[in-house]
Amino acid sequence: MRLRQLAVATAVLGVLCVPAHAEARDISRDTLPANDGWAAEGTGTTGGSAADDAHVYTVTDRAGLVRALDGGSDTPKIIKVAGTIDANTDDDGHHLDCADYATDGYSIKKYLTAYDPRTWGSAKPSGAQEDARQASAARQAERVTLPVGSNTTIVGLGDAVLKGANLQVRNANNVIVRNLDLRDAYDCFPVWQPNTGGLGDWKTSYDNIWLTGATHVWIDHITASDKGHPDADEATYFARNYLRHDGLLDITNGSDLVTVSWSRFQDHDKAMLIGNSDSATGDRGKLRVTLHHNQFESVVQRAPRVRFGQVHVYDNRYVVPEGSEYRYSLGVSTESGIYAENNAFHTPGHVEVADLVKSWNGTVLHQTGTLFNGYPVDLLAIYDAYNSGSERDLTADVGWTPTLHGKIDSAATADREVARGAGAGRIP
Repeated sequence: MRLRQLAVATAVLGVLCVPAHAEARDISRDTLPANDGWAAEGTGTTGGSAADDAHVYTVTDRAGLVRALDGGSDTPKIIKVAGTIDANTDDDGHHLDCADYATDGYSIKKYLTAYDPRTWGSAKPSGAQEDARQASAARQAERVTLPVGSNTTIVGLGDAVLKGANLQVRNANNVIVRNLDLRDAYDCFPVWQPNTGGLGDWKTSYDNIWLTGATHVWIDHITASDKGHPDADEATYFARNYLRHDGLLDITNGSDLVTVSWSRFQDHDKAMLIGNSDSATGDRGKLRVTLHHNQFESVVQRAPRVRFGQVHVYDNRYVVPEGSEYRYSLGVSTESGIYAENNAFHTPGHVEVADLVKSWNGTVLHQTGTLFNGYPVDLLAIYDAYNSGSERDLTADVGWTPTLHGKIDSAATADREVARGAGAGRIP
């Protein structure tokens, strides 16, 4: 009996002695699995997995991150983000707020007075206050816009956070971003655009991640949000919301071969744009994107909006809360080809099935296996039956069939798995 008690005590002691700081497996040299979406096409996506030891960095502040990114060089590199990094800091690590960037006499009060539509009219802003806004915006951009070059892997360690940053993958190839909480790409200096949307609108500059002309990119297990400065808390100027955030993840300007998986996009207005125009100009044969096992929660619109491209949207989970100003989830434009399979939607009573889709002269949408509040629905048939009449009906033949994908779960299974497993800090 005493031997048995001793054995149990030893086992318990062994558990208690496991270091609290023991880390999960090293994911920094992981590559995209075969057939895992469009980014697996051809040579696949390997990021910085070939980096030598001299180009493996652990960074804890903006200065270290900037050095590791090396101006967006193509040198294979692995960058591990530890703790919380604030992009709005000076070279000594001191936090910078909007007042620190303002220059040449800029102030929001003066700007509003100068360009009030009742006195300024509908012309594009120009003159001293617009010049001052541009100069101030340039100072912030110098801090928060961080270029990511080819052959790069960026991974978060534990609960890593990058806030205030605009990660910009511009004309780069072979990039991986994983396990990172990206929040609050906050624009201090939005511009007034009088002729946008008929009534004018405020335009902001920064996405949490922007892929522009990028190829072979894998975004996995990230969390992207406005956490810290929700736009709902912002003022209204000229009867329009003074938005401070652009997209959470935008994929534009001929970007191609992108997989976005097991990520969480939340608490935001316009989450994801694919294609920067409704024309194929410059994008022909590009903008091939796969979105799978992602959660879109408290997202008002663009989840995604597809202006052009072959986009496979499967096994995703959508959650619309009570009181949301929800507009739509799947945006269909003139030359988009969305192939949607087995997606699950949870909405309050004021959101109907037909509201899930919004079309801008779109013609096609393939959908199967959709769950709406737990019930199977034919999303395409219901949209066509209930659209406003000002929009043409959509047909199911998108002209392509996805071949690069893993096992496609039922919407009910994906719903459960995504709720548990999507987002930063949840890589198995």
